[in-house]
Amino acid sequence: MRAPIGDFDTATPAPDCLDELTDPVADAVRHWSGAVPADQILYVETDPRWADTAVFVEHYGRDLLERSANCVVVAGKRGGESTLAACLVLSTTKVDVNGAVRRQLGARKASFAPMGLATGETGMEYGGITPIGLPDDWPLLVDPAVVDLPWVLVGSGRRRGKLLVPGKAFAQLPGAVVLDGLGV
Repeated sequence: MRAPIGDFDTATPAPDCLDELTDPVADAVRHWSGAVPADQILYVETDPRWADTAVFVEHYGRDLLERSANCVVVAGKRGGESTLAACLVLSTTKVDVNGAVRRQLGARKASFAPMGLATGETGMEYGGITPIGLPDDWPLLVDPAVVDLPWVLVGSGRRRGKLLVPGKAFAQLPGAVVLDGLGV
């Protein structure tokens, strides 16, 4: 099948290649119940050598720069309590951690979670974290610009491979909150 965006050799419906995904991502696809059918989530094989955004878009298509999103794990702290959340913003923007995220989490302080914590809690590889398959009790903060795109390139849980997902599907994930001002 031809990918709807980018210059990829093939795109495979994610339910047909669960073995290419990390366990939490494969489990989320296997039990998918969103309004967007699971077979519209597409997996594309990518080379981890070209994971850096500039090199990636040069190799797989310049149109991907405006159609890619990054998923980052943040920690909000208030008193002795810490709350983990994920944020999904276009790759051309940055997460407003100290503004929108901190306010949404009701935290006194918010910061990016350390790599070991992010990978340990998600079961995904650093540089491949995706909103599909995150712990159900985590808030997932999504910038509206991501939801508005017909197709979005995101991680697959591994550094090798990406997912192409209709933008509106992200608003339907567990814990999703579409948050104005998240990406700046």
